[in-house]
Amino acid sequence: MADPSRPDGLVPFGRITGLFGVQGWVKVFSHARPREAIIDYSPWLVKTTEDWREMGVEDGRAQGKGVVVKLAGVDDRDQASQLIGADIAIRFSQLPPLSKGEYYWAQLVGLDVVNLAGERLGKVDHLLETGANDVLVVRNGKERMLPATPNVIREVDLEAGLVRVEWDADY
Repeated sequence: MADPSRPDGLVPFGRITGLFGVQGWVKVFSHARPREAIIDYSPWLVKTTEDWREMGVEDGRAQGKGVVVKLAGVDDRDQASQLIGADIAIRFSQLPPLSKGEYYWAQLVGLDVVNLAGERLGKVDHLLETGANDVLVVRNGKERMLPATPNVIREVDLEAGLVRVEWDADY
């Protein structure tokens, strides 16, 4: 789960994609669902060219198909322009607790995937939202797409770093 370029305990949550107006507002691509929920998770950690920088969210709203946000200390277009392309993360502790058997996507990325026969299929690279069900993208030389459904995912063991699946290695 941990990306070596991010401090431990951070969850990727979006990216600053552009400018909005002249008073320091930025356009944001959000991984939150609904997308404007990203506004509720303050402070953010924003990956600047130097390092991760903690920034409070002063205001924000859905705007068209995206989200626009006013960050604390960013008061003009020039300051905001320095943040374009910056990744946004939050601390894992900021996320609400889940029920037993539920997992955040960020918890699954990087886990080893093994089928019920004990064959290693690879590691979870990322997940896709398809509408019908989420999909685990597993890589190990080749890419496999496994439906994230109870009949395929049989067990998630975060402590062991393992996902057990009902999936044939040849498929």
